[in-house]
This record gives sequence, C-alpha cells and structure tokens, in this order.
Amino acid sequence: MIALPESLRQLVDRFDASVFDAPAGRARIRLVVGDEGQWDVLAGAGELGIAPVDRSPDPDATLNADRAAWDRIAADLRGGMDAYRAGRLVIRHNLHLGVAFLAATSGFTGPERLRFQRIATASGALSILSAGVGEPVLLIHGLGATKGSFLPTVAALADSFRTIALDLPGFGDSVKPLGVPYHAPYFARVVVELMDAMGLRQAHVIGNSMGGRVALELGMRYPERVARLVLLAPSLAWRRERPWAPFVRLLSPELGFVQITPRWIVERIVHRIIPVAENSWVRAGVDEFLRAYLTPRGRVAFYAAARQIYLEEPHGSKGFWTRLAGLEPPALFVWGKHDGLVPIAFEAHVKHTLPSARHLELDCGHVPQIERPAETHSAIAAFLAEERRPSATTEMPPATSR
Repeated sequence: MIALPESLRQLVDRFDASVFDAPAGRARIRLVVGDEGQWDVLAGAGELGIAPVDRSPDPDATLNADRAAWDRIAADLRGGMDAYRAGRLVIRHNLHLGVAFLAATSGFTGPERLRFQRIATASGALSILSAGVGEPVLLIHGLGATKGSFLPTVAALADSFRTIALDLPGFGDSVKPLGVPYHAPYFARVVVELMDAMGLRQAHVIGNSMGGRVALELGMRYPERVARLVLLAPSLAWRRERPWAPFVRLLSPELGFVQITPRWIVERIVHRIIPVAENSWVRAGVDEFLRAYLTPRGRVAFYAAARQIYLEEPHGSKGFWTRLAGLEPPALFVWGKHDGLVPIAFEAHVKHTLPSARHLELDCGHVPQIERPAETHSAIAAFLAEERRPSATTEMPPATSR
C-alpha cells in the first residue's frame, strides 16, 4: 500500500467541519498526487476519513497536484490558490467542494478564512462562500456561472471587507424552484431576503453579467440597501430590435426538463465568454455550468433567465433605460474591450442615461475579475474605499422568524 504523503495527512488532521458544506450531506473528494497515488476523502456530518483509491465510486470532486504543490498547500492555503491559478493544482467536477475542502483544511481560524454555508431565506436555501471582516460586499455571478467565478475577488477584498459570494436560485448549490420568473426583480428580492437573513442592513454590491443586471435592480428597487455598485460587464436591456421576441415569448422554460446541450457546445460557450482566461478557469467554468445544467431544474432556471434577459423592455415607464436614469447609489461600470456578449458600445448609452456613473475599460472579454484580476480589483477597492453616502449602519439583528 502506498504511504499517505505527509502533506495530505496534515490537511486531513486540520479539517474543520464548521467551514465545510456538502450540499448532499456527504462528499467523496479525490486527492491525486501526480503519478504517485490517489486517495479519497469522505467528508460529511462532522466526520472525515481518507483511504487509497481502490475501485471506489466516482468522486464528487477531484484535486490533482504534484507533491511539491501539495506540500505548499499544506504549508499555506494562499500558496495553494496560487498553485491553482498557475495550473499546478487542478480542481474538477465541483469547484464548491474542492475549494471548500481547501478552506476546511487550511488551519486558518481568523476572519480571513473561507467559509461555505447554506443560508435559509424566505425563498429557500442559498449557498454562499464568505471571508473577511468589515463592510459587507455581496458578489453576484452571471448566467450559467456560480459563486466560484468570484473566488479571485473574495481573495482580493477579504483583507478589507466582509465578502459574500452567493449562488442565485437556480444555479450552483442554491435552491432551484419551479414556477418562479428568474428575472432581475425576482433575483433582487431574493438577495434582499438573504441580507435580511444575515442581518445586513446595507452592503456594497458587485455583479458580473446577469449578476450586474441584478445588482442594478437592487440599486433601483432597494436603494436604501445598497451602498455602492460595481457592474462588471453587466447584462443590459437590448436597445435595438429583437426580431425573435415573438417566438421567444412562446417558448416555455420547462422544455429544459427534456432538452440537453452536448458538452462540446457548452465548452464553446464558455470559451466565448472567457476567451483569454487561464485553462484552469475555463475547465472550472464548464464544470460549474454543467453541475446545474445537467439537472432538469437547473436547465429550466437557465432557460428562464436567458429568456428574461432577451425579452426585457428597454423603454417606456417601466423600461430598463428609463428606470436606470433614476439610479441613486454611486456606480462603477467595468467594460471589456473584447467582450463578445455585452459590447463596449453600451458604455456610451450608460454615460448618456446615467452621467454620474464612473467607467473603466479593460483589455479583456466578459469576465474582468478572472481575465484582468489585478486591474479590476484595484479599481474596485479604490472605489469602495471612497467616502460613502450618509447611511444607517450596515448591520442589523438577524431575522429570527419568517
């Protein structure tokens, strides 16, 4: 029998179940040490076991690194995340479980540690990851993505802020209800319910793509709950004609119960969204998308949300661009010069509609926090650190009943 490497033994000995969340109650996490061997960790219900792989069932998540990288991970989780970004550590199948395992075995006990939780709200349980202390910052992912797309942002801001990345309903490890609209007002209401459940009176809000549209809806509909807004390549209502709108209105999202898109098409979509991203992020993006999309309820949520994005009315008393003109919280828009999904031409429309907003153009595509993390997070930190509008305290007692 191959001896368990000392680095893996250290990780297992440090396991802290209080920061680990296995949505299914129990998880099999496979640790691969290059060509030297593989071990399965069984985690859940406060227990942890590790054993060499021997005709075991397929794992829920796989972490693969060489011995030197595992030694560095055991010595310092931040070194492990550096190894992940450099491609020396590969996490497959389930980014939530893979990173949650690293967080639970980091040995950190202070506020800087990552914590994975499910929060009960009036609309169901929402999965979050959080780290840090200070003013709260909510991070809202895009269509088909998960909270994992904001891991670089959590790492960059946690020294100064209490960062909270969530899975929206229908995505990742959050509840996936049927019969809900999955549009921006619905998502905004659910985010406010999350804030209520966590005792947050007010927060900064950062959103990417569809999450940016949700962040804007929060600012327009609940301005008293939002301090500052950062919109990373936000999805905005189409201004030009939508020739397919009559047909899209006839399509039912419930078709997702029977229709599945082949993986190669999904990979093409992710490569289009993140054209210059590191390979580890592209692979993780495909895995995270498929985790929800390969379930009937996940497909329904995806189709419903995509349908709402296409059909949103741009003008009129309830139109997006009409309402945007009245946005109150200070806002920073970050645009990708090579964004194939939200063209940078939208910047001119936002400037005309909302003259008070700030703008930053970056040499990237649709996901600035992954493609250009240093520039993106430097701009975010500076913007959030500016003097805020007069407001009430950011925290309030958590809700005790619903």
